Amino acid sequence: MDMKDIEFKLDEIKKRNRRVEADKAWETSTFRRILIAVITYALIVLFMYSSGIGRPLLSAIVPTAGYLLSTLSLPFVKRWWISRRRM
Repeated sequence: MDMKDIEFKLDEIKKRNRRVEADKAWETSTFRRILIAVITYALIVLFMYSSGIGRPLLSAIVPTAGYLLSTLSLPFVKRWWISRRRM
């Protein structure tokens, strides 16, 4: 293996690491959580409205808030799960 091969492979590893870091940043970003909450709210409002469920604008807040709360509690659950798994 010559130096060009080593440099090429090293560059590929660096590119992969940047992609992985960007994906991780997206997965944990507040923007992503808010975007999913807005989309969830809109879809639930549309579903409730088309189903004839009363007060869809207010009623859709409950499942959307549930989603947001789950994103706040999951890091704690994840840490607990990982610590239990290492046993």
